[in-house]
Amino acid sequence: MKKLVFSFFMLLILQVQAQNGVIRGVITDKQSEKTIEGALITLLGNDSITAVSDAFGRFKLEQVPLGRQSIAIDAAGYESSVLPELEVVSGKEVLTNIALTQTFNELSEVVIAAANNKAKAINKMAAVSVRQFSPDEVNRYAGGRSDVARLASNFAGVSTADDSRNDIIVRGNSSTGLLWRLEGIPIPSPNHFSTLATTGSPVSALNPNVLANSDFLTSAFPAEYGNALGAVFDLGLRKGNSESYEYTVGVAAFPGAEALAEGPLGKNGGSFLVAARYGIVGSLGLAGTAAQPNYNDVTFNFDFGRSKLGRFSAFGILGNSNIDLLGRDVELSSDDLFATRDEDSFVESRFAVLGVKQQIELGERSFLKNVVSVSTSGNLFDQDRYFNLETPEEFKIRWTEADNTESRVTLSSLFNTKLSRKATIRAGALVEFFRLNSELSDREQQADTDNDQLPDFVNLIDIDGNYTVFQPYVQGQFRLTEKLLFNAGIHGQYFSLNEQTVVEPRFSASYSLNPKSNISYGYGLHHQNVAAPILFLNQYVDGVAIQSNRDLKLVRSQHHVLGYDYRFGKDWRLKIEVYYQDIDNAAVERVPTGYSSLTEGADFGFSIDKTNLVSNGTGYNRGMELTLEKFFSKGYNALITASTFESKYKGSDQVERDSPFNNGYILNVLAGKEFKIGKARKNVFAINTKFTTSGGRYYTPVDLQASIAQGYEVLDESAYYSEQYDAYLRLDLKFSFKFNSAKKKSSHQFYIDFQNITNNENVFTRDYNRVTQQVNQIDQIGFQPDFGYRFQF
Repeated sequence: MKKLVFSFFMLLILQVQAQNGVIRGVITDKQSEKTIEGALITLLGNDSITAVSDAFGRFKLEQVPLGRQSIAIDAAGYESSVLPELEVVSGKEVLTNIALTQTFNELSEVVIAAANNKAKAINKMAAVSVRQFSPDEVNRYAGGRSDVARLASNFAGVSTADDSRNDIIVRGNSSTGLLWRLEGIPIPSPNHFSTLATTGSPVSALNPNVLANSDFLTSAFPAEYGNALGAVFDLGLRKGNSESYEYTVGVAAFPGAEALAEGPLGKNGGSFLVAARYGIVGSLGLAGTAAQPNYNDVTFNFDFGRSKLGRFSAFGILGNSNIDLLGRDVELSSDDLFATRDEDSFVESRFAVLGVKQQIELGERSFLKNVVSVSTSGNLFDQDRYFNLETPEEFKIRWTEADNTESRVTLSSLFNTKLSRKATIRAGALVEFFRLNSELSDREQQADTDNDQLPDFVNLIDIDGNYTVFQPYVQGQFRLTEKLLFNAGIHGQYFSLNEQTVVEPRFSASYSLNPKSNISYGYGLHHQNVAAPILFLNQYVDGVAIQSNRDLKLVRSQHHVLGYDYRFGKDWRLKIEVYYQDIDNAAVERVPTGYSSLTEGADFGFSIDKTNLVSNGTGYNRGMELTLEKFFSKGYNALITASTFESKYKGSDQVERDSPFNNGYILNVLAGKEFKIGKARKNVFAINTKFTTSGGRYYTPVDLQASIAQGYEVLDESAYYSEQYDAYLRLDLKFSFKFNSAKKKSSHQFYIDFQNITNNENVFTRDYNRVTQQVNQIDQIGFQPDFGYRFQF
């Protein structure tokens, strides 16, 4: 084995020649999305390698040296731009799309300094609390597990202090406040082992190798986004290579075994992209449980090229997962994160999104984008519980049965017109037709009315119904002066279940103090429906089941954000934001208690005993965030994000309490360095590290005596979220190699990621253990290695 490893590294170091690479892409106008002809693209550092975009905005740079390369883009009447540090390898062409902004004044002679596109959002209407990210970042950072959601935990204001799940907690909001979007439409949680109305899980179903550069928004969203309070993940799928066939195969601990194929499709400049993955983490013993998790997903994007009716594409993601947690029949460790000794649980989940998109140009300055999609997400959960464990009187009964399927048909239409170089208008409408089939029967916390010495098996949810969410919007962007940019819009929302209609104003402004710095302000009114598992809970009145929560109001939130952005040096950026979020109409109990729907969403499920609620709850989030970022250049990058914040809420007892998501502070420090190796210096050895710490989450302590008496966990409701877990701390270290073939169009990549290298014992939970009749602490996963290998050809 040692000889094999030594030979592999010598092969990397002794490599003396390598093929050159190719950078291809399309140049468009950022406001109108019209392709730009005649743009000059130059490889920085080698002025002899240039290209000019054709009538369709396409360009191609050939004979590009391997490694990190940057390109400059210049077009008459447009601000110059730089696309930095593109990773050129011999196994795959670099495909990119570049959007340029027109100069403010057609006759202006002002020279615009080249800007780093990574500092700007993909969505041209987003001016505050937005961060563009790339698939390269998902794969580069230490501790990321190739998971887009875990990448977001590096950004300011985001907390994911739970190694077992990738829920995204933004600025003290519950993870249920997150909106996932794909290709312009809302989608269910794109995760394996996901459950109804949650947005996170242990494993992502999103393959970062098929994503395009995308936006992550954390406050005061533009008017086209709705039915979300906390954050928006606005994802796009990249197109396949339209000129040549390329393939990728690989294996990694958490994404699993993968295969990807892409290439040209048809004669009109179309392409296809198909990728599939199969999970292997259970076989490696890295799942955090003795059980074997099984999961797989397929992603595709077919672009059919140009036609008289516009450009059509078909896209989709399909995922399946299951796990059997057999507590009685396997040897469980005391720190198993998911299994319990006296229970057998059987879990299945599925997720699918299928869509068709059309984009057609309407004249020189306008386009219409239509999307039709169908999606579904569902989960099955059956649980058996053992009594008189390991005695002659041992027996088991069915304890829980859940069967949830949420399906939706989504129609989206967006019209965009560029009135002038100073004004752009965008208007559209989104309608979602939901169908929910949900059943939940449980014995937990139920009475024994039939005197069989066991809690009754009670039907808590039984719904087969439909509801609609309709969201029209209009927004505009206005360059009032060369320094002042103003965005304004109105978003509407109709929720058929309670027949409520709301109108939400949104606006933001950005003012350039000088070429290196600007200030910004954003405001947004946002609404979101209470999670479905709460809305459809059954309450029994005289033996008749009624859904007493169906008419709960939409939860309302007002966002205020003030930001300062300073770009010093060539690739450095300092960003500071302060924010305040005021929330009302949260669901609380009619009698005075400390419960609020704002506290839901931190786990796989929701409360099962909160019926007859009213919309009288309030809360707020406020804080300050700092981001210091060195964009990748000269072989290294760095990112420091620091957040200090406060998240509070009031239940029906009007007592102000800490939210369970009130960590108080978050600090991330990331850094990476690449070293060129080999005589030709075409291969790369890289080191990346990440340090994270945050305040612990608040939790409600267990009432031990009541739990022993009842036989199930009873929380001390007089002390809602009065205790706090210890601070979270983790250090990750990642090593990677990239090897470019000398003779073939192929490349090899390998990494090993040492996660939590200090083996810090971060708290997972403190729960009542029925077997020991004690409150036991379970820690999160300690030191854990991750690895991956990818071959591109």
